[in-house]
Amino acid sequence: MKITSVTQLLSAAALLCMFLFAAAVPAQQANAPVSAVLVSDIHFDPFWDQEQVVKLAAAPVSEWKTILSAAPSANRASHFGFLQMVCHARGEDTSYPLLAASLQAMRGPGTGAKFVTVSGDLLAHSFQCKYKTVFPKSSPEDFRKFSEKTIAYVIGELGADFPGVPVYTALGNNDSDCGDYRLDAHGEFLADVGAEVMRSFPAAERQAVLESFKATGSYSVALPAPIRNARLVVLDDLFLSSKYVTCGGKANLVAGEAQLAWLRQQLAEARATQQKVWVMGHIPPGVDMHATVAKLDDVCGGQGPEMFLGSEKLADELVEFGDVITLAIFAHTHMDELHLLRGAEGKSVAVKTVASISPINGNHPSFTIAQIDPATAALRDYKVFAAPSVSGLDAEWGEEYDFARAYGEKEFSATAVKKLLAGFAADHGAKEPASQLYIRNFAVEDSMSLLQVFWPQYACSLDNDSVEAFRSCVCRATK
Repeated sequence: MKITSVTQLLSAAALLCMFLFAAAVPAQQANAPVSAVLVSDIHFDPFWDQEQVVKLAAAPVSEWKTILSAAPSANRASHFGFLQMVCHARGEDTSYPLLAASLQAMRGPGTGAKFVTVSGDLLAHSFQCKYKTVFPKSSPEDFRKFSEKTIAYVIGELGADFPGVPVYTALGNNDSDCGDYRLDAHGEFLADVGAEVMRSFPAAERQAVLESFKATGSYSVALPAPIRNARLVVLDDLFLSSKYVTCGGKANLVAGEAQLAWLRQQLAEARATQQKVWVMGHIPPGVDMHATVAKLDDVCGGQGPEMFLGSEKLADELVEFGDVITLAIFAHTHMDELHLLRGAEGKSVAVKTVASISPINGNHPSFTIAQIDPATAALRDYKVFAAPSVSGLDAEWGEEYDFARAYGEKEFSATAVKKLLAGFAADHGAKEPASQLYIRNFAVEDSMSLLQVFWPQYACSLDNDSVEAFRSCVCRATK
């Protein structure tokens, strides 16, 4: 078009601006962060009402919600108290009322989430003991089926609250058909649970998920659109725990080694195709500070520390692929924590430990809403929402803190976590605002003073995941 006047020139300029604006809006929307709901350690306890649990055992999963939402039985409290005593329960896990309250609390902040993660331990503590007490004449197959139905129910409830999006589930040490820290690789339990886990996945990925899940409870899937060129690799790292035994009570290193080999293959393929990866498991690598403090280990004298896993191989493997892994998610401690896996040549992996729904440790139930960059799969920010009380009932859950706003970081990355943890390590008395904020958000009110007392040791555990690195740090910090 030939422009012959000022008016035409202005009109052409306006049209050009409109075109550029229209082109820019989709690009901005394409790079807008997307959200996900991160949940952990639900520890659902169907034995909360003994009369109901008898009905649950006889009913298909499709009828469980109707049974559980009925009025509690008259003797519920006394029956449940007896079960707790017989099975030496240290506290209460997630009842149906708490599960319903937590799901309701997720709906508002979780609106529009593209996926949900459950980083292990769907079944309550003492699950096997309670089942055998209520059903003394049951068979191992009966228990397996009830365990599978309970897991299917919890996954199904999350799926019903977030329809149309995948629910990515890892198993934890309690999620078994033969007891805590016991499981058989290639068994019926993993095959059956795998069929439930993959139910919300795209059809094209289901067969591969089922095959790898029934071997060792592991699988790899593409993170959903609009996240681009990124995968989630999920492990049942129970097989890597020093406490792990088969259902027959025998130690078995084969399953763990096979899982590590599978993990390396997944990460190598991601590197070759220039994909970014999230890794999710239940039991974190590194130092178990609770057990170390409880046993009064003299770390500088050559004892301990107590470790979560049987070796440092998982941490080493993850750090080796620090250029590929954008984020690692673990759980198990029930606390809201930050960790960093550090290696040679500057390689490192940021770890988010997701706090629990279960209030068994005296913590307020909570969940996390993540904000993710769809172009890079980076965790831009997250918010933790918590119940105002241990029960989680009869009150509105609220935002506990926002990571970016609380710590002044633009994203949850290895660089940002390294900076934060360096500040914690330098603050031996936990006097600085960032340290105090972290302790408050740790989530166990009774443990806050204890955490402050052992702050130098705890700070060392956050980015020293090997025995020797932790010992070196602690012995320097406590001189």
